[in-house]
Order: sequence, then structure tokens, then C-alpha cells
Amino acid sequence: MSNFPVRKDWLPFCLPDISEAECEAVTAAVRSGWWAKGPRTMEFQEKFAQYVGAKHCIAVNSCTAALHLALLGRDIGPGDEVITTPLTFASSANTVLHVGATPVFADIDEDTGLIDPAEIEKKITPRTKAVVPVHYSGLAADLDAIGRLCDAHGLFLSEDAAHAVETRYDGNLIGHHPKGAVSFSFYATKNLACGEGGALVTDDDDLAARARVLSCHGMSAGAWNRYGKEGSWRYDIEEPGYKYNMFDIQAALALTQMARMDDMQRRRFEAVKVYEEAFSGVPELRLQKTPAYCHHSRHLYVMRIVPERLTISRDAFIEELKARNIGVSVHFIALHTMSAYVKRFGYRPEDFPKAYAFSESEISLPMYSTLGVPNAEYVADAVLDIVRAHRR
Repeated sequence: MSNFPVRKDWLPFCLPDISEAECEAVTAAVRSGWWAKGPRTMEFQEKFAQYVGAKHCIAVNSCTAALHLALLGRDIGPGDEVITTPLTFASSANTVLHVGATPVFADIDEDTGLIDPAEIEKKITPRTKAVVPVHYSGLAADLDAIGRLCDAHGLFLSEDAAHAVETRYDGNLIGHHPKGAVSFSFYATKNLACGEGGALVTDDDDLAARARVLSCHGMSAGAWNRYGKEGSWRYDIEEPGYKYNMFDIQAALALTQMARMDDMQRRRFEAVKVYEEAFSGVPELRLQKTPAYCHHSRHLYVMRIVPERLTISRDAFIEELKARNIGVSVHFIALHTMSAYVKRFGYRPEDFPKAYAFSESEISLPMYSTLGVPNAEYVADAVLDIVRAHRR
């Protein structure tokens, strides 16, 4: 390693943004006695639907649950195929397997990491029933092109928006009057975080009604308040469901985070500016491009090394950053290289060459609202120091 001045303390890859407001909201929820699904969950559902511009919001315990409910709500199952991307977290495809359908991968656009509509079109067969595009890292997939394909072939559009709180498509937030369904994540690392949590938003009345029932054991919709004065102990199990609902302590956090979103995003973009200015024009680094239709939420800051310009591998580059006390990650190890998918489908890395190349050269740098400009400058300096030491 060079004579780079290494900081003494570890800089985490990601941290939640916790203020007194979150602490007070959780305390109030605990003291209220509503520890399960209750009035705060109902309030969050209403406010999040209004926030993104959707008709319905079903608050659940994860984006995985939301993705699963979306497929169940459209009766997708054995014999069906669902197209998604291999550059994603496992939930995007795992939930397809959970309903008994077959995930089919379509390769990506190498400049953005987003699923390529032209590759989707190649994978459509008579068995295809849905497309699950992923709004990767906070960039929006090309919903116009994907929507046209879905309309032409009668396919259900289920957007994976785990990274896309505050992502905008043609000026509107993701989730704004969706053609099908949109699934969000509020995991601890997300722009809007409540530890664990998610939401399914849709304008489809029938899908929303079924998802509400399935998300809480299959109980009739009013059963959450069955112990209250205005509730009734009588309820029905309308169909075998799941334990997917959000609860009020989560909702208290989510409501507070939503109220603080503008400030958290402003500080996130201050750090982004540091990175963009430092890395612009550095030929050894390949930065993610933002399509003209998209406002990037900057959930992740994605950077790729250019292997032919460096004498160091991506994995060694990561170790150099860690030696400088910087936490980093990779988004994602291509899903088609994971043993569960190799064993089941016989995939090879070269089956989706762009996703594999992206996965093998990508590094995600620290990106969160409490990162701060000085820490971002330290990370940028460390990256450039490694580049200078290893450029060809």
C-alpha cells in the first residue's frame, strides 16, 4: 500500500439515519400498546400510497413478501414463466420459484446495470406470464419499453423497487399509477428504512384486496382490529395466507423517515457530488450512466473498474479499500452464478455475459445520508490513490 494516510476508525458501508424523531416515534408506539399491526400501520399505508401516487398500499414485512404477493395476486404458478434480471438480489427470482413458476433471466444494459427490454423480448414465450424489472441501485428500468412489451403480450408487470424510494421516471415517483404492481423495501440500508419492512403498491382493486388478505394469514381485511372496541371477534379465513404484515413499531419508524426524506436525500446527494467530481474523466473507472427519463435515487453508488487499464483485480481493489478502513460491497454477485440456480438450471457465467461482466467488475462505495462530505472525500481519495498505484 502507498503512503496514504489511513483513518483510524472503520467507515461502514452503510448506516441508518437515526434522529431523535425516530426514537420518540418508536417510544410512543411501544407505550401505546399497539405492538402488532395497528393504527400506525394503517396510517403509513395511506400516506405512502399518497406519497408515490398509487391507489393502494399494502404494508408488509419485506420487499420479498411484496414481490411474492404480487405474483400470487395474479395467480401465477406452475407452468408459468416470469422474466427478470440476473443482476439482482435473490428475492426477485426466488419469489418466482416460491409460487411454482420458472424464472427466466434476460441480460442487462452494461452502461446502467438495468434489464434490457430487447433481451426481455427475446425471452418471451407462450408460457411467459409476467416481467419483473428491477430498478437497480436507484435507476429506473425503461418502463415505457417494458410496458409496451407487456401490453403487446398480455403480461403482468411487477416492478422490483427495492432500491427505488425517491427514484423518478419522467418526473413521477416510481409507484405512481403503476400498470401492475410495485414492490418496495424499507430494509435497514434503504433510503427509507424501518429495520425490516416493505410495501406493495398498485392501482388494481382486485389485486390489492387479495394481497391484503394474503398478507395476514388469509384473514378478512378488518381482522387487525378484532380486539378493539370498534372491531369484531368474528373473522373469516378467506384463503390460506401468509404472515407478511407490517406492525406498528416498524410503521412508526417508516412514517418518521418519510417525513424526513427531503433532508436525507439532500445530504445523500452532497456525498454523490463528491464522488462524481472526483471520478469524472478517470479512464480506469466506469461510472453508471443515468438515462434521460430517470432521476436516480442514489440508493447505491455503483462504480466499475476497467480491468484492462489496471494491474489489480476487482477483488484486490476491494481489499485495498478495506485496508484503508473503508467498508464496500458488490451489487450484485450475478444470480445465475449462484449454486442454487446453477444446480437447478445448469447456468454458466457466459449465458448472460453483460450481467456477469458487470458483476465481476463492480464495487459499491459507501452511500448514505449520514456519510457526510469529509468521509466521501476520504473514500474518493482512497479510490484514486489505488488507481494511481495500479494503472497500466
